[in-house]
Amino acid sequence: MMRILLLSMIALLMPHLLWADQIGSVSTKFKMLGANDKIVIEAFDDPDVPGATCYLSRAKTGGVSGMVGVAEDSSDASISCRQIGPITLSEKIKNGDLDGDEVFKKHTSLLFKTMQVVRFYDAKRNVLIYLTYSDKIIDGSPKNSISIIPVNTWNSN
Repeated sequence: MMRILLLSMIALLMPHLLWADQIGSVSTKFKMLGANDKIVIEAFDDPDVPGATCYLSRAKTGGVSGMVGVAEDSSDASISCRQIGPITLSEKIKNGDLDGDEVFKKHTSLLFKTMQVVRFYDAKRNVLIYLTYSDKIIDGSPKNSISIIPVNTWNSN
């Protein structure tokens, strides 16, 4: 019964695990058994803003627990977002919620911890703001990083 529950939970998490393209990684700590601890660089396109791409660097725990998917990753992350094509903002984004819109989510522990990217729109400055942070059901982390994209006219010359 426990095995079925575990497999069901992993299946629910899979879409989030496949959402970003892994660009590369570097080892930060040697582990005798299992993979080394790493910093992983991933890229994802904002699903609601064609022409906006974010690059995320985050800590990934290795070792045996990391190898089998039960390790809890650190809350350390950094984000850099860029305009890579023409951007047209929808009315929904222009009239956005003060709580922001979730554009990326990755589980960083088996059950209770996630890393998220939330998008905000600053209409006064015509800027998209992306915030990355980790949360946990009981004890979240204040570690965070932001990146902005000034929405400019796109020249394809």
